[in-house]
Amino acid sequence: MRDLERFINQDELLAADLLIKMALTRCTTRRSDGCTARNIALQMTRCTPLCAAYSVQAHRARPGQTATAPAPARPVPESDVNQPPMQQTPEDLQRIAERTLAHYDRNAQAFWEGTRDHDVSQNIDALLRHIEATPPFEILDFGCGPGRDLKTFRALGHRVTGLEGSPQLAALARVNSGCVVLEQNFLALALPSERFDGVFANAVLFHVPSLELPRVLGQLNLALKPGGVLFCSNPRGDGQEGWNGERYGAFHDWPAWHAYASAAGFVELSHYYRPPGLPREQQPWLASVWRKAPG
Repeated sequence: MRDLERFINQDELLAADLLIKMALTRCTTRRSDGCTARNIALQMTRCTPLCAAYSVQAHRARPGQTATAPAPARPVPESDVNQPPMQQTPEDLQRIAERTLAHYDRNAQAFWEGTRDHDVSQNIDALLRHIEATPPFEILDFGCGPGRDLKTFRALGHRVTGLEGSPQLAALARVNSGCVVLEQNFLALALPSERFDGVFANAVLFHVPSLELPRVLGQLNLALKPGGVLFCSNPRGDGQEGWNGERYGAFHDWPAWHAYASAAGFVELSHYYRPPGLPREQQPWLASVWRKAPG
């Protein structure tokens, strides 16, 4: 199991765990559905095939038993998981940022090894083909992690800057890409105005609490040149928000995400679900492309 887990994107595991917990919630609130191991195993397959393999193997119940959700790395108090987002204080938000970033700091090298070969060319193309400026483009890789996509943008001839909140990931990104990488907490951004033709926010904005999401999206909007393009991809959900192990996440469906982005001054260009070529129930990632609205 450890060998398999090493090759799975940690964010895919986060999406898989979310889907399992959603299934378990339905089982506890709708007893007539029959909360059997088979029913939960079916819910577990609502993710990429590797995640499904991990989930079914790790949480399989013996005959006559009920399957269980995965345990986080450390026990998380129920009050912490279910904390109402709109009641978060500045101190709560600071703890969210510190704890999540500390997780990535501790696991920086493992995160690089586990994600370095992942193919996100569909997402990179979705951003680049909508930018109307003359290349090379000025691009911000928001939440660049250890620098995989920085390398790709640079190899394509674009001028790319990384932004990462984890010091350990930022250091890896500089070494791996040779690019400038800003170290900034997502909840305390200091971005230049109208600097970038495109912002690439791949698998990152779901870490921003809903309470802060309008402000963060607004800051990304201001950092774009007129007509600039924002790409974002996140694990989708039904409004669930809270802790998954040591990482905080907020999981939105398409109508909610559309409302957030539109209110921040973006106009939708396209959206799609990932991975490509699978039934919708096995596509946990929601990707969308937006243009900065005029005015």
